[in-house]
Amino acid sequence: MNSTQPFLQPIENPKGLMMKIVYYLTRRRLGKVITPVKIFSARLPVAFGMFGGKIYQLDKKLKLPKELQLLIRQQVARINVCEFCIDTGRSVAIKEAMNEAKFDALAEYKTDPQYSEAERTALDYVTELTKDKRVNPEVFSKMTTYYSEREICEIIYLTASEHLSNITNIGLNIHSDMLCDISKRKAS
Repeated sequence: MNSTQPFLQPIENPKGLMMKIVYYLTRRRLGKVITPVKIFSARLPVAFGMFGGKIYQLDKKLKLPKELQLLIRQQVARINVCEFCIDTGRSVAIKEAMNEAKFDALAEYKTDPQYSEAERTALDYVTELTKDKRVNPEVFSKMTTYYSEREICEIIYLTASEHLSNITNIGLNIHSDMLCDISKRKAS
């Protein structure tokens, strides 16, 4: 088996009306049916796909700035090495005309002047939580300097829900769908 090939074959022609609608809507919204839908969602009851979609609908209810939300998701995906999620996050940044240089510098967030101290603190917290599955009390204490209790819970939600996507894609050997390229073509 090729190391870049998913472990399961994509289902190109789904069974059931609901999944056919999901394929149509995904193709319409993203320019293609993404690999996780063709591999993961197509093999499970529709409710599982709806659960995944609900996660990203819930993001709209968050109070954290959209750029910080995406930086948090990108940091988790980067640490977990989920190529699909890194590409998807970058695609969103392109579509929403966010500062791409800031996303390019994510590995250097601790020293890069583009990042505020509040962003560094959130990314330190997320990095510890993702890498170590625990958080140093001093890092948490620093979080309370910049973020409300609700915002801290939102940061934890973003970290946890990103892990769900990352582990799903990594577990099935799903790599980038090149959504950045589609977004760049649409932007130009």
